[in-house]
Amino acid sequence: MTPNPFLGVLYHWAGGLAAASFYIPYRAVRRWSWETYWLVGGVFSWIIAPWTMALLLVPDARAAIQATPVRSVEWAYAFGVLWGLGGLTFGLTVRYLGIALGVAVALGLCNAFGTLMPPIFSGDFGEILKSRSGQVILLGVLASLAGIAVCGAAGVSKERELSSAQKHATIPEFNFRKGMLVATFSGVMSACFAYGLAAGQPLAEAARQQLLAGGRSELWQNLPVLIIVLAGGFTTNLAWCVILNVRNRSAAEYLRVRDDRDAGDAGARRVLLRNYLCSALAGVVWYLQFFFYSMGAAQMGRYGFSSWTLHMASIIIFSTLWGIALHEWKGTSPRTQALVGAGLAILIASTIVVGYGNFIKVAATAR
Repeated sequence: MTPNPFLGVLYHWAGGLAAASFYIPYRAVRRWSWETYWLVGGVFSWIIAPWTMALLLVPDARAAIQATPVRSVEWAYAFGVLWGLGGLTFGLTVRYLGIALGVAVALGLCNAFGTLMPPIFSGDFGEILKSRSGQVILLGVLASLAGIAVCGAAGVSKERELSSAQKHATIPEFNFRKGMLVATFSGVMSACFAYGLAAGQPLAEAARQQLLAGGRSELWQNLPVLIIVLAGGFTTNLAWCVILNVRNRSAAEYLRVRDDRDAGDAGARRVLLRNYLCSALAGVVWYLQFFFYSMGAAQMGRYGFSSWTLHMASIIIFSTLWGIALHEWKGTSPRTQALVGAGLAILIASTIVVGYGNFIKVAATAR
C-alpha cells in the first residue's frame, strides 16, 4: 500500500472529532454515579467495539495475536494499563475543567510525550532531524505545541475573568486547581498509548500479512493491537470503578437508578434504558477515535510517529469547537476569545504542516 499522508490527515481529523465528541452522550445520563456510567461506556469502548471491528475486518485476529511474540503482547498490554490511568483521569479532567480547557491541557502534555519519546527511544530521532521531511514534521509538532499553549492561555484568561457562578453555569463541577493537577497526570500517562502501539507493531505486521493474503486493505493492520492496548486500559478502569462502586455504594445502579421510587416503575425503567444507551453510544464513539487513528497511522508511511501529533491536535480542534458550541467561553473578553481563535488556527495549520512533511517523504521515496 502506498502511503497517502493527506488522506491520513483526514482520518486523524475524523478520529479527533470522535474523541472530542464522546463525552457528549454522557451529559444525558441521569441519576447514575460517574463510576457507573464510565464503566458501562468502557465495556463498549475497551472490549466490545475493539473485538467486533477486528473480527469483522481482519481475517483471523486471534491467530495474529497468538503468532505474535509474547513479550510484545505483554508490553502492549502493560502500556495499556498505564494509559488506562491517564484515560481514567481524563474523564475527571473534563468534569473539572470543561471540554475546551481540560482537553487542551491534558492533551498538550500527552502530545509532547507521545510524539517525541518513541523515536528517541528507538534511535530514529537523529535521522529524522537530518532529513527535510523530518524537519518539516518536527516543525508541525512544535506548531501544535504552540497552538496547545495558546489554548491553555485562553483557559487561564477565562479563569481570571469569569465569576464562580458563571463557570459553574456551564461546568457544574468546575475546579481549576484540582482540574489542572488531574489534567497534568492524565496527559503524561495518556502518552503511554503511543508506546503501546509501538510495542505492538509485531502484532500489526502479523495482521498485515493476513490482510495481504486475504486481499484486504492494510488499513486494518493495527486493529488487533488496539484489542491488547485497550484491554490494559480496561483493567485499570475496571479496578477503579469497582472500588468506587463499593465505596459509594453505587453498585446497585447497574440495575436501577437512584431515587427510582420517585419516578415510578415505568419512568425508572426508561431512565435506566436511556442511561445504558447513552453510555454505550459514548463508548462506541470513544473507540472510533482509535479506529480512525489506526487508519491514519497506516497512511503516514515511515514517519508514523507524527500520527500522535495529528491525533492530539485534531482532538483539541474539535473539543474547542464543542466548547464554543456549548457556550463554555460565554462571558469572556474579546482578548480571550481571540486567543481561542488563534490557538484553533495554529492547530489546524500544524496538522497540514505535518501532513506535508509526510508527503515530502512519500514523494522522495517514489522517485
